[in-house]
Amino acid sequence: MAFSAQIPYGAYWSTPFAKWQGSLSHLHSMKFAAHVAKDELAKRDIDASGFDYGVMGLTVPQHQSFFGLPWLTGMIGADKVGGPTISQVCATGVRVLQNGVAEIECGLASTALVATCDRVSNSPQVYYPEPSGPGGTGPHENIALDNMMHDPMGGHSMTQTAENVAAKHQITTEQQHDVVLRRQQQYTDAVADGSAFLKRFMSLPFDVPSANFKKTVGQMEGDEGIFKSDKEKLAKLKPVIPDGSVTFGGQTHPADGNACIIVAEPDKAKELSQDAKIEISILGFGMARASLAHMPEAPVPAARAALDMAGLEIADIDAVKTHNPFAVNDVYFSRETGYDLDNMNNYGCTLVWGHPQAPMGIRAIIELIEELVIRGGGKGLFTGCAAGDSAMAVVISVNGN
Repeated sequence: MAFSAQIPYGAYWSTPFAKWQGSLSHLHSMKFAAHVAKDELAKRDIDASGFDYGVMGLTVPQHQSFFGLPWLTGMIGADKVGGPTISQVCATGVRVLQNGVAEIECGLASTALVATCDRVSNSPQVYYPEPSGPGGTGPHENIALDNMMHDPMGGHSMTQTAENVAAKHQITTEQQHDVVLRRQQQYTDAVADGSAFLKRFMSLPFDVPSANFKKTVGQMEGDEGIFKSDKEKLAKLKPVIPDGSVTFGGQTHPADGNACIIVAEPDKAKELSQDAKIEISILGFGMARASLAHMPEAPVPAARAALDMAGLEIADIDAVKTHNPFAVNDVYFSRETGYDLDNMNNYGCTLVWGHPQAPMGIRAIIELIEELVIRGGGKGLFTGCAAGDSAMAVVISVNGN
């Protein structure tokens, strides 16, 4: 099926992603997203007052993020716009896109801002009062670090889920490292010719604002914290978990950044498009959950669900993007679906440019759109896992250019 809601060509953007504790670590993620959105909307001559709905994806709380989406839209000049704030960890990008599309399908909105922002750096330290605890003492957690290391259902780390899938499906360290090298090679296409591909949706060089957003304190030429591997360096790495197969080289890194996308009714989408001849349709969504502690398996059934909704097979797909916090994810996906491992994730992916959680999926979808435009059109699939051994996927179509 095809939803009536469309994505106007060019009505989306992403900041560069910065490895945690880097150039973006001092910025309140919601205020930063609003700061960027105002600039990017102005560059596209899009009036924020034209939005009649908004949805925000946020997985790491910030000071006063209790106020959620209405605060963000208020900061960009859309002070009549309401909507929810949603967290589905690393699947948040697809989930908020689905939410924006659903609002339009229901006839409740015509133009929606889908915003995602996260700062994994300086994660909140949260104390939970417990009057019945010993001496009234309650538990404390570091939102990012503690939850990456301890799944409440099984007590395992995120890395353990990759180890479990690698062992179950006999995915070796060498196979994982081969994927890393291929993904880094693909990313070089994004930064070729002065980062021409990234500049299709990213303002570069990127001015880094001060914490009060009153001045510029630095510039980023692109994504920050990209680690360039080679076969020899990777071969020297030991598995993170003793007797395992997943090394630090075979997984992504925490990061900061934001990304937004607009969805609208067809007539409004043409009005907001940077090229009205390019039509971007949304064909299907899917969600799935794998067995406990087998998170990298979940993107496959999620992708199949999205393909089923779209009435397509994997052979009909021209480009695939994945959220791949572990190289294991892509090896398993390719084996299960038959999609060429080397041709997934052209121009970049999470494994290379990092893991700021909510914005990852939106940036990947933006890159998927641009890849299809460069190809002259076609159908694309994005799928990615999330904490809780879950995943979400979306199928899109790009026609004309």
